[in-house]
Amino acid sequence: MTELLNTLYVQTPGTSLRLDGDTVRIYHPDQPGRHLLPLVRLDHLVLFSGVTPTDDLLLRCADDGRSVSWLTGSGRFRAGLIGPTHGNPLLRQAQHRAADSPQRQLPIAVAIVAGKIHNARQVLLRTARDTSGPRQTALRATAELLAQRLELLTTTASTNEILGVEGIAARDYFAAMPYLLGDNTDWKASGRNKRPPTDPLNCLLSFLYGMLRVAVQGALEQVGLDPYIGFLHAVRPGKPALALDLMEEFRPLLADRLALTMLNRRELTPTDFEELPNNAYRLTDNGRKTVLAAWQQSRQREWPHAQLNRQVPAALLPLVQARLLARHLRGDTVAYEPWTVN
Repeated sequence: MTELLNTLYVQTPGTSLRLDGDTVRIYHPDQPGRHLLPLVRLDHLVLFSGVTPTDDLLLRCADDGRSVSWLTGSGRFRAGLIGPTHGNPLLRQAQHRAADSPQRQLPIAVAIVAGKIHNARQVLLRTARDTSGPRQTALRATAELLAQRLELLTTTASTNEILGVEGIAARDYFAAMPYLLGDNTDWKASGRNKRPPTDPLNCLLSFLYGMLRVAVQGALEQVGLDPYIGFLHAVRPGKPALALDLMEEFRPLLADRLALTMLNRRELTPTDFEELPNNAYRLTDNGRKTVLAAWQQSRQREWPHAQLNRQVPAALLPLVQARLLARHLRGDTVAYEPWTVN
């Protein structure tokens, strides 16, 4: 059994983190008092700009195998620290050989995209169940389109073709965002945009995808897989291709659904976002605090896992899938099965 540990998110500039015995001491001049957290309950530290950890704390985290990530205010990964590499080097050799073999690479890439499209359909169908009229009709029509895109995957013969199907399905899915957002006039959906996001919805999605990437990359490193050698995304310097691969199946239900829930329930308001001179949007400090609290809470939610035949907390799903991928790469299973929910 894997114990569900916590991630410490620290976003207030001017905060310092120090090692104090077997705890981390959190200090900010505007928040007097003794704030301690036991390290044994933490598996990851996520720090935003202006937060300073001491060398002693970083070395202790490295020794314990506890990862540390630094993110921008928009959730973009900037740097990370991990301890000694985990896992058997033979697993990484198997991963690299599979990535170089089209016969092994393509089925994994197809499974990853199929999982993403399947779970995107579930977001549409679950919302459609709670609606009626034209909105329900539009959501079900898009779900049917995605079912057709899934069929296309069975005929793909290269990663470019798989990425083409994924792109078409993503276009269909994001075209339905106005129906997923409902009647709330505070928000507008105009398809997916990023680098930079130019509306609050895309700003929120980009931030949550950043959180998801950190979680998935940490899971891959914990299992001993190389996050930079993937099967769907191209291998490029500094690009964690396998982390981007594996997070695809999680995006719709773990990130998109949370974003839509927060906006539809008005847990966020337009004042939680700010527009920059270049028309980009970013979360305010209060908005980021609200999202991080919701993200952390959502990680406790249990989801069904068909292969394990039991409920699994969202926080552990990336680790479970990383282990299943490792088993496939070692030859213990015939195929990699993505995490999907019906």
